[in-house]
Amino acid sequence: MKGRIEIKTLEEGLKDFRATWKAVAAGKKVTPRKGTYFTSLEAARKVLTPKRLELLRVIRQGRPDSVYQLAQLVRRDFKNVHADVQALAAYGLVSLRKAQTGRRTSVPRVPFSTIEFRIAV
Repeated sequence: MKGRIEIKTLEEGLKDFRATWKAVAAGKKVTPRKGTYFTSLEAARKVLTPKRLELLRVIRQGRPDSVYQLAQLVRRDFKNVHADVQALAAYGLVSLRKAQTGRRTSVPRVPFSTIEFRIAV
């Protein structure tokens, strides 16, 4: 499965929103769009830092059982890794599910094998 990241201007995003809103108001069925959208390449670069991209790769390949284990795999401080995982989850790039153990542990997963990057010109 591919993840998709798109760069759209604010105006393009609002135009898409208005079209969707009108379709829903008219009772039409709307197919949800999946992906992560940014208003600029700079905004995307702030989220997709080299360390966060490394986390995506390690989560995908290493399948850690917790964010703590992920921090150990990448040899980084747990607090910083946790903050990065939360940011990636907020953008839909990482999913977090509760561990089956009795602890309050979140298991990170990357729901795709590649990221497709689209920039409208």
